[in-house]
Amino acid sequence: MISADNLAAFQEDFASNPVNRLMQNAVTESPIKKVAMDRDIAVGIDKTVSHRLDDWKVSNQKKSGRCWLFAGLNTLRYEAAKKLNVKDFEFSQNYMLFWDKLEKSNYFLESMIDLADADADDRTVHHLLSDPIGDGGQWNMFVALINKYGAVPKSAMPETNSSSSTPSLNEALESLLRQGAQTLRQLVASLGGLVALDQKSNKEKVDAAKNDILNDIYRVLAIHLGNPPADFEWEWQDKDKNFTRKGRMTPQEFAAEYIDVNLSDYVCLVNDPRPSSEYGKKYTVDRLGNVVGGDPVIYLNAPIEVLKNAVKDIIVDGEPVWFGCDTNKQSSRELGIWDAKLFDYESAYDVEFTQSKADRLIYGDSLMTHAMVFVGVDVDDDGNARRFRVENSWGDKIADQGFFTMNAGWFDEYVFEVAVHKDRLPEDLRAAYESDEAPIVLPAWDPMGALA
Repeated sequence: MISADNLAAFQEDFASNPVNRLMQNAVTESPIKKVAMDRDIAVGIDKTVSHRLDDWKVSNQKKSGRCWLFAGLNTLRYEAAKKLNVKDFEFSQNYMLFWDKLEKSNYFLESMIDLADADADDRTVHHLLSDPIGDGGQWNMFVALINKYGAVPKSAMPETNSSSSTPSLNEALESLLRQGAQTLRQLVASLGGLVALDQKSNKEKVDAAKNDILNDIYRVLAIHLGNPPADFEWEWQDKDKNFTRKGRMTPQEFAAEYIDVNLSDYVCLVNDPRPSSEYGKKYTVDRLGNVVGGDPVIYLNAPIEVLKNAVKDIIVDGEPVWFGCDTNKQSSRELGIWDAKLFDYESAYDVEFTQSKADRLIYGDSLMTHAMVFVGVDVDDDGNARRFRVENSWGDKIADQGFFTMNAGWFDEYVFEVAVHKDRLPEDLRAAYESDEAPIVLPAWDPMGALA
């Protein structure tokens, strides 16, 4: 227990240093980030880069957690805009959101059936029930959606109030899915447990019950987000004032026309430095995904220098790069800066923060929270990446009209994953990725699944 003697000692220690009172006066009147910001770093960061791809406006995910979808579509729109000869082009993020929510609902319900024999307070079941339909996702989940549903321009399925602000939609879906989980688990139990599903008639009963739930999910999605188009009229005027009419296209035809890469050939490189994880090994996370039967979420673990050099080389060659990071650490949203020493909290609080990147993962102090796109890099005379330019999806009212600057030190500490073509991997890592060795399965609550 905290004794009176303890409290007296704490109070005496605080009063013994006049700096504590100064900091108290400052922080009680101003945000800690303003007080602790290292001004020399804040004003000393050069935001220019030697290799820059962007000349377009940033997008805005608004009050939603769709960063991974925005980042995925922003990565693809670079080549699409060049092919269309337009300056600003956006794929429909709402279209992708609709199908992601429907597929996630099915994925969740399938997991509830698979786990029907486990108690409701089983850790995996409880973890899934705690967040059955979040907005987040991973690179492979994005690929699975593109491969199944294609893509459409933003004009074919524009934003709605609920796509830009998802809490009300998610609240309705969460209640339906938790109720659906109860219905399916009780049905399986009444039939005699999972073993009973070996009988075709019992499996059909469970599938029919699941489809009834999904029908309700679809209805709620259509009410909030609109109906996804089966086809649409596609015509545009390019930046040279030339008009083109392609006629009616399906989303799959549109994707085949304007997404020239095989996204399934891309590898999600991660930097997981925990002692329990091994570089050169493949990993996955239990129960993490959206499209049943789609591309599974697979990570290839590698040293941070491998990720950093891959990003540098890809940008120099003229391609943007999707990535995931812990965006909240040592960052200024207003200034658009990520620097590992931007805020001197140690001096402000007179404490030491000694945890390594691995320690922060193990003890829950850091994890992937946001996905964005690298669109620039500054390479020094020795060929090293000094800083990166980042396309965010928080609108153009902050940073450099929505584009942020990240130094290499911050990359080392807080970037966790990048999506790169397998041809970009060092030979040993590509061999590891293409090997028949099954990925190591991390538990459903592992921080490597946090972005979703």
